[in-house]
Amino acid sequence: MKTLLPYLALYRRHGFRLSLGVILAIVTLLASIGLLTLSGWFLAASAVAGIAGLYSFNYMLPAAGVRGAAIFRTAGRYAERLVSHDATFRVLAHLRVFTFTKIMPLSPGGIAHFRQADLLNRLVADVDTLDHLYLRVISPLVSALVIIILVTAGLSFLDLKLALTLGGIMLVLMLILPVIFYRAGKPAGRELTALRSDYRMQLASWLQGQSELVVFGAQPRFRQQLNDIEQRWMLRQQQQAKLTGLSQAMVIAAAGLTVTLMLWLAAGGISEFPQPGALIALFVFTPLAAFEALGPVAAAFQHLGQVIASAQRVSQIIDQPADVTFPSQGPLAGEQISLSLKKVNFTYPGQPLPVLKNITLDIRAGEHIALLGQTGCGKSTLLQLLTRGWDISSGSLEINGHAIEGYDEATLRTMITVVSQRAHVFNNTLRENLRLAAPQSTDEQIADALRQVDLHKLLENEGLNAWLGEGGRQLSGGEQRRIGLARALLHNAPLWLLDEPTEGLDAETEQHILALLHKHCQNKTLLLVTHRLHGLEALDRICVMEEGQIVEQGDHQTLAAAQSRYARFLARA
Repeated sequence: MKTLLPYLALYRRHGFRLSLGVILAIVTLLASIGLLTLSGWFLAASAVAGIAGLYSFNYMLPAAGVRGAAIFRTAGRYAERLVSHDATFRVLAHLRVFTFTKIMPLSPGGIAHFRQADLLNRLVADVDTLDHLYLRVISPLVSALVIIILVTAGLSFLDLKLALTLGGIMLVLMLILPVIFYRAGKPAGRELTALRSDYRMQLASWLQGQSELVVFGAQPRFRQQLNDIEQRWMLRQQQQAKLTGLSQAMVIAAAGLTVTLMLWLAAGGISEFPQPGALIALFVFTPLAAFEALGPVAAAFQHLGQVIASAQRVSQIIDQPADVTFPSQGPLAGEQISLSLKKVNFTYPGQPLPVLKNITLDIRAGEHIALLGQTGCGKSTLLQLLTRGWDISSGSLEINGHAIEGYDEATLRTMITVVSQRAHVFNNTLRENLRLAAPQSTDEQIADALRQVDLHKLLENEGLNAWLGEGGRQLSGGEQRRIGLARALLHNAPLWLLDEPTEGLDAETEQHILALLHKHCQNKTLLLVTHRLHGLEALDRICVMEEGQIVEQGDHQTLAAAQSRYARFLARA
């Protein structure tokens, strides 16, 4: 249960709406109890009065009460659903934002050992499951407890003994049934959470690896594994459904026995009414209506095991300490950036061999440098160290003479423009996808950035209001990469880190982009990771990496004229 405390604390932010939802649920239940109880008494009293009491019996007041209770019940139920669901959706949105803000500082080190499908399942499905805490546990329990107290207090004015009997039975059921079904449903709930995660990860792997599975004839075996998980998942769901049915059956049985008991006790007399008459109907219909409050309570804790399991899965990620931490304040951002790496070594956590070894590199402000080398030699890792995706294992890394660890995160991000190998396009408009880089950008600035990267066609038809879809389905790979370059132009920081910015572009577009970068970054520091050799003659220096080390460096002319690795790259191009 301690696992749930941090998430319960988040509910306080939405305490007004959640409390209002509980209050409306109580009002609705009271109206329902009043409607059935008053109707039963009214019919019984009318029958007792008969024709002889047509003029002496007050028909108008009970009839008005019945109509009022019916109106309150209908309006209250609608308002309770509206407020409760609104509050629940707000809580879910808050939970997702809270979880995401906890995950982001862990990237990439803290989440590297989680599969993408597993991360998505924890962020979406497991967080969704946490809404059961309010809808199926807190709200029903609080409402039932208040109803028991109010019904007992109300009936005590007529007969204290009968009131305490009904209240005692309901209170005992409220205390016992949730515990019984929590213990019965806990194993199935935990396994349901695990099976749901396994199924979705297996399904994602199956969909992503269709080609390989078909080629190697492994599709039937993989599909069978998926079917086995699905069968176990359905079996656990059936067990949960049976427990829910059993809990409702026990509540109905208890309601029937309680009504019989109340009828027998009331028939013997009610307090000062030895001949109770129509009051018997009141004491019979009250438990029938009041037990409606206990219906959700019986199964309230049945799903708690599933909620706790989901909370543990989410906490397993967000409770990790971040590998990289930032100070609250640090040096100010400079208008120009110089870099100094001295004997930098880096090894990924849990890996035996270092990725970078004894890297020493000084980059002057405004200097343009290219990093070349075979795949896996450490080029992209070096860029990640410059953005503090990871911290160096040993050595020193300085920006403008200050250790990179001394900069606060906001300042560091404003100093650096990054164009990664994959530009992610979000399920939003073209405008919002570009404003990620510079939230204050105007439409004119955004349109100008698109024109500079030769994406003026996107400004046609709907223009910046065009919806790009999940992952930018409407865009080609080259267009998505140029979206990343347009973001970089809008961000416009003094240090540019580019990882294969022209990969996937045709030769003409590549020349255009390289010319644009050269012009735009004239007074900026630029570090370019590339496998392509076009346009490198315009750079100030070229560094060739091999097995995590810089093995040679110099300008294009010097390296091309010498018997160098760079010259061999040019010969093979």
